[in-house]
Amino acid sequence: MGKLAIVKEFWDFLKVRKKWWLMPIIICLVLLGLLLIFSQGSAVAPFIYTLF
Repeated sequence: MGKLAIVKEFWDFLKVRKKWWLMPIIICLVLLGLLLIFSQGSAVAPFIYTLF
């Protein structure tokens, strides 16, 4: 069972249970996580961490 299987299972859950309101929350959390990961080694990192 790989990482793609988890995404497929989550997508099936959203389709069956009609929980479409979860999608914007998940997208925002993923984008925030990516921002923190990619800005870690850059000169912008101190400014981003002051926001939190």
